[in-house]
Amino acid sequence: MTDIEKLRKTATQLRVDTLKMVYRSQSGHIGGSFSAADIIAALYFDVMRVRPQDPAWPDRDRLVLSKGHSAPVLYAALARRGFFPLAELDRLREADSFLQGATSFKTPGVDMTSGPLGQGLCAGVGMACAARVQKKDYMTYVIIGDGELQEGEIWEGMMEAPRFGLDNLVCILDNNRVQMNGTNEEIMPIGNPAEKARAFGWTVREIDGHDISQVTDLLHWHNNTGMPLFVVAHTTKGKGVSFMEGDYRWHGKAPSEDEYQRALRELEGGM
Repeated sequence: MTDIEKLRKTATQLRVDTLKMVYRSQSGHIGGSFSAADIIAALYFDVMRVRPQDPAWPDRDRLVLSKGHSAPVLYAALARRGFFPLAELDRLREADSFLQGATSFKTPGVDMTSGPLGQGLCAGVGMACAARVQKKDYMTYVIIGDGELQEGEIWEGMMEAPRFGLDNLVCILDNNRVQMNGTNEEIMPIGNPAEKARAFGWTVREIDGHDISQVTDLLHWHNNTGMPLFVVAHTTKGKGVSFMEGDYRWHGKAPSEDEYQRALRELEGGM
């Protein structure tokens, strides 16, 4: 049975870890990391089959963090899961660290190098196809951002996955409605992503991306539709810290000492 309260606390811990990492390095992306924290916690601490002592285990489930700037929360999950020591989190974005600004194959547990937006879904399609060819039953999960839907390559992957009936592929949209310089509606409206995905042939579900019960129930659901699953996870940029929520400036801003202390008090008060 899934321990929902434990997963909630884990997600909060990942936010605390992310805050500390970005504050220490004075560089990194808090807003999108916080919006994805509950999804990442559900995947790594309840849903995915992984072996931290054997990161390259051939039968592991795969995760592609296509919105690679949210790497800090993934690093926190990998460290907490045991892929590498927690002390490594202190070295985010240092020149000789394997924890860079976007995910890299150099990091134990990372399945896809990221950085340029839009590339992750096609990579995930390739991984899901490889599982079919190799007759393996691992799942591939891809997390994309809603601002990332403005990238054309995303739509190539959206076409391709249903064409091959990849029901071993799950694409999770972190739908926080805010990107680097403002809201999606202000910068480049993307319309209704659920309707768009459905038009391409995906099986589509919508959830509250901060409700751990909804996230785990859906990701444990056996998809017998014969088509890939597209999850619209409605989230909030900067979730968990009142003065960060919904504010585009926290896409890439590092906190001051006062902001750090205020945010830490709010997060730790909820643990």
